[in-house]
Amino acid sequence: MTANPAPWDRRHLLGLEDLSAGDITALLDLARELAPHSTRSSRKLAALAGRTVVTMFYENSTRTQLSFQLAAQRLSADVLPFTKAGASVAKGESLLDTVRNIEAMGVDCMVLRHPAAGAAARVASRVQCSVVNAGDGQHEHPTQALLDLYTLREVLQERRDPRGIGDLTVAVVGDLQHSRVARSNLWGLRRLGARVLAVGPATLVPSGFREMGAVICHDLDEALGQADAVNMLRVQYERHEGQAGFPPRAEYVRRWGLTRERLDRAKPDLIVMHPGPVNRGFEVSPEVADGPRSVILRQVRNGLAVRMAVLRTVLAAP
Repeated sequence: MTANPAPWDRRHLLGLEDLSAGDITALLDLARELAPHSTRSSRKLAALAGRTVVTMFYENSTRTQLSFQLAAQRLSADVLPFTKAGASVAKGESLLDTVRNIEAMGVDCMVLRHPAAGAAARVASRVQCSVVNAGDGQHEHPTQALLDLYTLREVLQERRDPRGIGDLTVAVVGDLQHSRVARSNLWGLRRLGARVLAVGPATLVPSGFREMGAVICHDLDEALGQADAVNMLRVQYERHEGQAGFPPRAEYVRRWGLTRERLDRAKPDLIVMHPGPVNRGFEVSPEVADGPRSVILRQVRNGLAVRMAVLRTVLAAP
Protein backbone atom coordinates (compact mmCIF):
# COMPACT_ATOMS: atom_id res chain seq x y z
CA MET A 1 0.00 0.00 0.00
CA THR A 2 1.29 3.46 -0.85
CA ALA A 3 1.85 6.09 1.83
CA ASN A 4 -0.94 8.56 2.49
CA PRO A 5 -0.60 12.04 0.93
CA ALA A 6 -1.00 15.41 2.61
CA PRO A 7 -4.54 16.27 3.79
CA TRP A 8 -6.98 16.63 0.91
CA ASP A 9 -8.45 20.06 0.14
CA ARG A 10 -12.06 18.94 -0.17
CA ARG A 11 -13.09 22.02 -2.18
CA HIS A 12 -11.60 20.33 -5.23
CA LEU A 13 -11.10 16.85 -6.67
CA LEU A 14 -8.02 17.05 -8.86
CA GLY A 15 -6.70 13.48 -8.69
CA LEU A 16 -6.65 10.33 -6.59
CA GLU A 17 -2.96 10.85 -5.91
CA ASP A 18 -4.15 13.55 -3.47
CA LEU A 19 -6.51 11.25 -1.53
CA SER A 20 -5.91 8.87 1.36
CA ALA A 21 -7.52 5.44 1.71
CA GLY A 22 -9.96 6.99 4.17
CA ASP A 23 -10.86 9.79 1.73
CA ILE A 24 -11.57 7.29 -1.05
CA THR A 25 -13.60 5.01 1.21
CA ALA A 26 -15.69 7.96 2.43
CA LEU A 27 -16.54 8.91 -1.18
CA LEU A 28 -17.47 5.31 -2.02
CA ASP A 29 -19.66 5.07 1.09
CA LEU A 30 -21.43 8.32 0.21
CA ALA A 31 -21.96 7.09 -3.35
CA ARG A 32 -23.62 3.95 -2.00
CA GLU A 33 -25.92 6.15 0.12
CA LEU A 34 -26.83 8.26 -2.92
CA ALA A 35 -27.18 5.36 -5.38
CA PRO A 36 -30.97 4.95 -4.95
CA HIS A 37 -31.37 8.56 -6.12
CA SER A 38 -28.85 8.42 -8.95
CA THR A 39 -30.78 6.92 -11.85
CA ARG A 40 -34.30 8.28 -11.24
CA SER A 41 -35.14 11.96 -11.56
CA SER A 42 -38.31 11.31 -9.56
CA ARG A 43 -36.10 10.68 -6.52
CA LYS A 44 -34.16 13.94 -6.85
CA LEU A 45 -32.47 15.31 -3.72
CA ALA A 46 -32.34 18.98 -2.72
CA ALA A 47 -28.75 18.80 -1.48
CA LEU A 48 -27.40 21.29 -4.05
CA ALA A 49 -30.51 23.40 -4.60
CA GLY A 50 -29.47 26.97 -5.38
CA ARG A 51 -25.96 25.92 -6.49
CA THR A 52 -24.67 26.16 -10.05
CA VAL A 53 -22.36 23.65 -11.72
CA VAL A 54 -20.75 24.33 -15.09
CA THR A 55 -19.45 21.36 -17.08
CA MET A 56 -16.50 22.59 -19.17
CA PHE A 57 -15.42 20.04 -21.76
CA TYR A 58 -12.56 20.95 -24.08
CA GLU A 59 -12.46 17.35 -25.34
CA ASN A 60 -15.24 15.12 -26.62
CA SER A 61 -17.13 13.07 -24.05
CA THR A 62 -20.35 11.12 -23.74
CA ARG A 63 -20.40 9.17 -20.45
CA THR A 64 -18.46 11.61 -18.26
CA GLN A 65 -20.12 14.80 -19.46
CA LEU A 66 -23.68 13.48 -19.38
CA SER A 67 -23.28 11.71 -16.04
CA PHE A 68 -21.86 14.84 -14.37
CA GLN A 69 -24.78 16.85 -15.72
CA LEU A 70 -27.31 14.28 -14.52
CA ALA A 71 -25.53 13.92 -11.17
CA ALA A 72 -25.75 17.66 -10.57
CA GLN A 73 -29.41 17.77 -11.66
CA ARG A 74 -30.35 14.89 -9.38
CA LEU A 75 -28.91 16.89 -6.49
CA SER A 76 -31.09 19.85 -7.68
CA ALA A 77 -28.20 22.03 -8.88
CA ASP A 78 -28.52 24.31 -11.88
CA VAL A 79 -26.28 23.05 -14.69
CA LEU A 80 -24.53 25.07 -17.39
CA PRO A 81 -23.05 22.88 -20.16
CA PHE A 82 -19.98 24.36 -21.88
CA THR A 83 -18.14 22.93 -24.87
CA LYS A 84 -15.18 24.30 -26.76
CA ALA A 85 -17.16 24.44 -30.01
CA GLY A 86 -18.94 27.77 -30.32
CA ALA A 87 -17.27 29.29 -27.24
CA SER A 88 -14.94 32.29 -27.09
CA VAL A 89 -12.03 29.84 -27.04
CA ALA A 90 -12.41 29.82 -30.81
CA LYS A 91 -11.68 33.56 -30.73
CA GLY A 92 -8.42 33.07 -28.86
CA GLU A 93 -9.55 33.41 -25.24
CA SER A 94 -7.25 31.60 -22.81
CA LEU A 95 -8.45 28.93 -20.38
CA LEU A 96 -7.80 31.16 -17.37
CA ASP A 97 -9.64 34.10 -18.91
CA THR A 98 -12.56 31.80 -19.73
CA VAL A 99 -12.84 30.38 -16.20
CA ARG A 100 -12.52 33.81 -14.59
CA ASN A 101 -15.36 35.10 -16.74
CA ILE A 102 -17.53 32.10 -15.95
CA GLU A 103 -16.78 32.41 -12.24
CA ALA A 104 -17.81 36.07 -12.38
CA MET A 105 -21.31 34.86 -13.31
CA GLY A 106 -21.61 33.25 -9.88
CA VAL A 107 -20.98 29.54 -10.47
CA ASP A 108 -20.17 27.29 -7.52
CA CYS A 109 -18.34 24.43 -9.24
CA MET A 110 -16.46 23.85 -12.49
CA VAL A 111 -16.18 20.32 -13.85
CA LEU A 112 -13.27 20.54 -16.29
CA ARG A 113 -11.97 18.23 -18.99
CA HIS A 114 -8.94 19.57 -20.84
CA PRO A 115 -6.21 18.11 -23.06
CA ALA A 116 -3.39 19.65 -21.00
CA ALA A 117 -2.10 17.75 -17.97
CA GLY A 118 -2.41 19.89 -14.87
CA ALA A 119 -5.14 22.14 -16.32
CA ALA A 120 -7.59 21.45 -13.47
CA ALA A 121 -4.97 22.21 -10.82
CA ARG A 122 -4.04 25.48 -12.54
CA VAL A 123 -7.68 26.53 -12.67
CA ALA A 124 -8.23 25.56 -9.01
CA SER A 125 -5.34 27.79 -7.99
CA ARG A 126 -6.90 30.82 -9.74
CA VAL A 127 -10.60 30.61 -8.85
CA GLN A 128 -12.61 30.66 -5.63
CA CYS A 129 -15.21 28.08 -6.69
CA SER A 130 -14.77 24.30 -6.53
CA VAL A 131 -13.03 22.46 -9.39
CA VAL A 132 -13.49 18.81 -10.31
CA ASN A 133 -11.07 17.20 -12.74
CA ALA A 134 -13.00 15.29 -15.43
CA GLY A 135 -9.76 14.31 -17.18
CA ASP A 136 -6.61 16.34 -17.82
CA GLY A 137 -4.39 15.18 -20.65
CA GLN A 138 -2.50 12.02 -19.74
CA HIS A 139 -2.52 12.87 -16.03
CA GLU A 140 -5.64 11.71 -14.16
CA HIS A 141 -9.36 10.92 -14.45
CA PRO A 142 -10.28 10.56 -10.77
CA THR A 143 -14.03 9.99 -11.02
CA GLN A 144 -13.56 7.16 -13.53
CA ALA A 145 -11.24 5.42 -11.09
CA LEU A 146 -13.69 6.01 -8.23
CA LEU A 147 -16.55 4.45 -10.17
CA ASP A 148 -14.30 1.51 -11.06
CA LEU A 149 -13.46 1.02 -7.37
CA TYR A 150 -17.14 1.36 -6.45
CA THR A 151 -18.07 -1.29 -9.03
CA LEU A 152 -15.43 -3.73 -7.76
CA ARG A 153 -16.64 -3.29 -4.20
CA GLU A 154 -20.28 -3.69 -5.27
CA VAL A 155 -19.57 -6.95 -7.11
CA LEU A 156 -17.70 -8.40 -4.12
CA GLN A 157 -20.58 -7.48 -1.81
CA GLU A 158 -23.19 -9.01 -4.13
CA ARG A 159 -21.19 -12.23 -4.33
CA ARG A 160 -20.86 -12.25 -0.52
CA ASP A 161 -17.13 -12.42 -1.12
CA PRO A 162 -15.40 -11.68 2.20
CA ARG A 163 -12.48 -10.03 0.46
CA GLY A 164 -12.07 -6.30 0.09
CA ILE A 165 -10.42 -4.39 -2.73
CA GLY A 166 -7.15 -4.62 -0.83
CA ASP A 167 -7.20 -8.41 -1.28
CA LEU A 168 -7.50 -8.28 -5.07
CA THR A 169 -5.07 -8.47 -7.96
CA VAL A 170 -6.26 -6.15 -10.74
CA ALA A 171 -4.77 -6.14 -14.24
CA VAL A 172 -4.92 -2.81 -16.10
CA VAL A 173 -4.33 -3.66 -19.75
CA GLY A 174 -3.43 -1.83 -22.92
CA ASP A 175 -2.38 1.70 -23.76
CA LEU A 176 -1.15 2.78 -20.34
CA GLN A 177 1.23 5.37 -21.75
CA HIS A 178 -1.59 7.66 -22.85
CA SER A 179 -4.17 6.69 -20.24
CA ARG A 180 -5.26 9.04 -17.47
CA VAL A 181 -7.71 6.30 -16.43
CA ALA A 182 -4.79 3.92 -15.80
CA ARG A 183 -2.98 6.45 -13.62
CA SER A 184 -6.02 7.24 -11.49
CA ASN A 185 -6.88 3.55 -11.16
CA LEU A 186 -3.35 2.77 -10.09
CA TRP A 187 -3.36 5.47 -7.40
CA GLY A 188 -6.77 4.39 -6.11
CA LEU A 189 -6.15 0.65 -6.16
CA ARG A 190 -2.75 0.92 -4.53
CA ARG A 191 -4.05 3.34 -1.90
CA LEU A 192 -6.63 0.70 -0.92
CA GLY A 193 -3.99 -2.03 -0.87
CA ALA A 194 -4.72 -3.91 -4.11
CA ARG A 195 -1.98 -5.50 -6.20
CA VAL A 196 -1.92 -3.95 -9.67
CA LEU A 197 -0.53 -5.50 -12.84
CA ALA A 198 0.30 -2.99 -15.60
CA VAL A 199 -0.05 -5.04 -18.78
CA GLY A 200 0.61 -4.22 -22.43
CA PRO A 201 3.23 -3.75 -25.12
CA ALA A 202 6.62 -2.59 -23.85
CA THR A 203 6.22 0.62 -25.85
CA LEU A 204 2.92 1.43 -24.10
CA VAL A 205 3.74 0.59 -20.47
CA PRO A 206 6.04 3.29 -19.07
CA SER A 207 8.59 2.21 -16.46
CA GLY A 208 7.19 4.95 -14.21
CA PHE A 209 4.23 2.70 -13.43
CA ARG A 210 6.60 0.48 -11.46
CA GLU A 211 7.60 3.47 -9.36
CA MET A 212 3.89 4.13 -8.72
CA GLY A 213 3.56 0.64 -7.25
CA ALA A 214 2.49 -1.55 -10.19
CA VAL A 215 3.99 -4.84 -11.33
CA ILE A 216 4.79 -4.52 -15.04
CA CYS A 217 3.86 -7.48 -17.23
CA HIS A 218 3.88 -7.83 -21.02
CA ASP A 219 2.06 -11.19 -21.21
CA LEU A 220 -1.73 -10.92 -20.89
CA ASP A 221 -2.24 -14.66 -20.41
CA GLU A 222 0.25 -14.64 -17.53
CA ALA A 223 -1.54 -11.66 -15.98
CA LEU A 224 -4.99 -13.24 -16.36
CA GLY A 225 -3.76 -16.29 -14.47
CA GLN A 226 -3.29 -14.04 -11.43
CA ALA A 227 -6.02 -11.41 -11.84
CA ASP A 228 -9.33 -11.18 -9.99
CA ALA A 229 -10.39 -8.27 -12.22
CA VAL A 230 -9.19 -6.88 -15.52
CA ASN A 231 -9.68 -3.33 -16.75
CA MET A 232 -9.24 -3.17 -20.52
CA LEU A 233 -8.21 0.32 -21.59
CA ARG A 234 -9.29 1.98 -24.79
CA VAL A 235 -6.59 2.14 -27.45
CA GLN A 236 -6.32 5.87 -28.07
CA TYR A 237 -5.93 6.15 -31.82
CA GLU A 238 -5.99 9.94 -31.68
CA ARG A 239 -2.87 10.06 -29.47
CA HIS A 240 -0.89 7.57 -31.60
CA GLU A 241 -1.03 9.58 -34.80
CA GLY A 242 2.49 10.15 -36.08
CA GLN A 243 4.08 8.09 -33.29
CA ALA A 244 6.20 4.97 -33.68
CA GLY A 245 6.02 2.00 -31.37
CA PHE A 246 2.38 0.94 -31.69
CA PRO A 247 2.08 -2.70 -32.80
CA PRO A 248 0.04 -3.66 -35.88
CA ARG A 249 -3.66 -4.16 -35.13
CA ALA A 250 -3.61 -7.94 -35.72
CA GLU A 251 -0.64 -8.38 -33.40
CA TYR A 252 -2.26 -6.22 -30.72
CA VAL A 253 -5.47 -8.26 -30.79
CA ARG A 254 -3.54 -11.53 -30.73
CA ARG A 255 -1.36 -10.60 -27.77
CA TRP A 256 -3.41 -8.12 -25.73
CA GLY A 257 -7.04 -8.38 -26.86
CA LEU A 258 -9.50 -10.00 -24.46
CA THR A 259 -11.26 -12.75 -26.41
CA ARG A 260 -13.65 -15.46 -25.25
CA GLU A 261 -10.93 -18.10 -25.72
CA ARG A 262 -8.52 -16.12 -23.55
CA LEU A 263 -11.22 -15.45 -20.95
CA ASP A 264 -11.98 -19.19 -20.72
CA ARG A 265 -8.43 -19.72 -19.47
CA ALA A 266 -8.72 -17.04 -16.76
CA LYS A 267 -10.20 -17.39 -13.27
CA PRO A 268 -13.89 -18.35 -13.57
CA ASP A 269 -15.03 -15.36 -11.50
CA LEU A 270 -12.85 -12.76 -13.27
CA ILE A 271 -14.49 -9.31 -13.37
CA VAL A 272 -14.20 -7.67 -16.81
CA MET A 273 -14.14 -3.86 -16.90
CA HIS A 274 -13.65 -1.15 -19.53
CA PRO A 275 -13.84 2.64 -19.09
CA GLY A 276 -15.34 3.15 -22.57
CA PRO A 277 -15.75 3.87 -25.32
CA VAL A 278 -15.09 0.27 -26.35
CA ASN A 279 -13.36 -0.52 -29.63
CA ARG A 280 -15.16 -3.83 -30.15
CA GLY A 281 -13.00 -6.55 -31.65
CA PHE A 282 -9.85 -4.69 -30.65
CA GLU A 283 -9.42 -4.38 -26.88
CA VAL A 284 -12.40 -6.63 -26.14
CA SER A 285 -14.36 -9.01 -28.35
CA PRO A 286 -18.13 -8.41 -28.56
CA GLU A 287 -18.99 -11.65 -26.77
CA VAL A 288 -16.77 -10.68 -23.84
CA ALA A 289 -18.04 -7.09 -23.69
CA ASP A 290 -21.65 -8.35 -23.60
CA GLY A 291 -20.94 -11.50 -21.59
CA PRO A 292 -21.84 -12.45 -18.00
CA ARG A 293 -18.46 -11.45 -16.54
CA SER A 294 -18.62 -7.93 -18.00
CA VAL A 295 -19.60 -5.03 -15.72
CA ILE A 296 -19.10 -2.33 -18.36
CA LEU A 297 -22.66 -0.98 -18.29
CA ARG A 298 -22.70 -1.26 -14.51
CA GLN A 299 -19.66 1.04 -14.44
CA VAL A 300 -21.63 3.61 -16.43
CA ARG A 301 -24.59 3.38 -14.05
CA ASN A 302 -22.35 3.65 -11.01
CA GLY A 303 -20.73 6.76 -12.43
CA LEU A 304 -23.86 8.72 -11.57
CA ALA A 305 -23.77 7.84 -7.86
CA VAL A 306 -20.03 8.44 -7.64
CA ARG A 307 -20.22 11.83 -9.33
CA MET A 308 -23.13 12.83 -7.10
CA ALA A 309 -20.93 11.95 -4.11
CA VAL A 310 -18.04 14.02 -5.48
CA LEU A 311 -20.17 17.10 -6.19
CA ARG A 312 -21.87 16.92 -2.82
CA THR A 313 -18.48 16.57 -1.07
CA VAL A 314 -16.68 19.43 -2.81
CA LEU A 315 -19.65 21.78 -2.51
CA ALA A 316 -20.05 21.00 1.20
CA ALA A 317 -16.40 21.81 1.93
CA PRO A 318 -15.74 25.04 3.86
